[in-house]
Amino acid sequence: MANKYRPTIGIECHVQLSTISKLFSGASNDDRNAQPNTLVNHIDFGLPGALPVFNSAALELAVRSALALQTRPQLISAFDRKHYFYPDLPMGYQITQYDRPIILGGCVEFRVGKRQMKVNITRAHLEADAGKSVHPAGGDYSLVDLNRAGTPLLEIVSEPDMHSAAEAKAYAKELYLLMRYAKVTNGDLFHGNMRFDVNVSVSPNDNLGVRSETKNLNSFRSVEKAIEYEIKRQTELLERKQKIVQETRGWNDAKQKTFSQRSKENADDYRYMPDPDLPPVVIDEAYISDIESKMPESPGYWRELLGRIGLESSQIETLLEANIDYAEAGYLGLIREQKDDKLSAKLIANWLVNIDIPLRRTQLSAPAVDRKRLYAEALSLSQSHQLSSSGLKELINRLLTEGLPKDIASYASSQGLIQSSDGVEIASIVSEVIAQNPKAAQDVKNGEVKAIGFLIGQVMAKSQGRANPALSKQIIEEQLKN
Repeated sequence: MANKYRPTIGIECHVQLSTISKLFSGASNDDRNAQPNTLVNHIDFGLPGALPVFNSAALELAVRSALALQTRPQLISAFDRKHYFYPDLPMGYQITQYDRPIILGGCVEFRVGKRQMKVNITRAHLEADAGKSVHPAGGDYSLVDLNRAGTPLLEIVSEPDMHSAAEAKAYAKELYLLMRYAKVTNGDLFHGNMRFDVNVSVSPNDNLGVRSETKNLNSFRSVEKAIEYEIKRQTELLERKQKIVQETRGWNDAKQKTFSQRSKENADDYRYMPDPDLPPVVIDEAYISDIESKMPESPGYWRELLGRIGLESSQIETLLEANIDYAEAGYLGLIREQKDDKLSAKLIANWLVNIDIPLRRTQLSAPAVDRKRLYAEALSLSQSHQLSSSGLKELINRLLTEGLPKDIASYASSQGLIQSSDGVEIASIVSEVIAQNPKAAQDVKNGEVKAIGFLIGQVMAKSQGRANPALSKQIIEEQLKN
């Protein structure tokens, strides 16, 4: 049944810009731990005579966003008033950009499995957020919190270039990475720093069907699941010859269902008009070029560099996602420093992916660790064959948990982690292992390569992991020749 219909998906993403103050007022832009209605002033309340003052920091972040989306910002943009009436919008209109947005065009490129995709961007515009209506459970009343009123948003509108929930989820994740790496937003999805509105239509042909818009999704999983549900719901309606209504819907995460909220408005319902209190925003190429020269490296840059080192795509994506919360290059900078030594770079990447990042996700409180020093000394111990791979893993795990000692090598020795390269001691252990495993010894003599790995494992077990594996292999081969 599903194959008879073609779903089409577009996404509008509201990105909260990481400015210190709001878009048009001096009130704080960070409401994560604030009491209701404490981050407001006369402009946010919409008091008569209050005049908005444009925050130039938001303009710089919008320009960064344009560059991250592979386009140039518009040299002239302007603000409009979007009229609607709701308790959390005290002015009776929202300040936004309609006819002349700051960004036109651009694209987001990403992979879905092994397939490369590009989703085009229609536009992106600056706007002030509304407040928030709160509906206490079991109550017959609503409360209004205006802390978010005036929060600076960049609404990024995609073309309807996606045709599956998996494509939409991948697009949302890549857009998130682009905005985070461009230092445009704090990207706290839980607190709504990026919110996704998904437009879904289903049609029996290549024409667009009647769309629904499911609003305020704040996780990649909810984007995927809401779209899957909408495709299924609309397909079933078409199968029953019922009409699909253009409407705004919400998402019930507990029930994994969308639900109807209101009929979908058209642009003329909002009675857009130029905002008379705000002049046009005019920039020049010199301003754009200055910002462009300071842009951080993009996810695409890091993917190319990590790919040249030889990392697998799953490792690359793990590193890209984990690196977000670190200042500057963070994890990725540790690898880049070793880019001319691919073996060392891959070794550090493996430690990060398999030890550091999983540990960081589970540790409630971790000590501040100089990772540059830790991994430099771990590399030195590895290259001098003083620690086995398991010994290095245990050492790194301990030091990330406990903090760094003055001398890492001395600490490793005191903990019994340093490999033994004592040929006499290892030769004695090898003799015991060969005597106790005559069949494996004979297999090695007969040229069965895998059997020597078994014998090395037995040597490592008897030495409690301290025997140098390379030296153990050499001694095994020598004893079996004699």
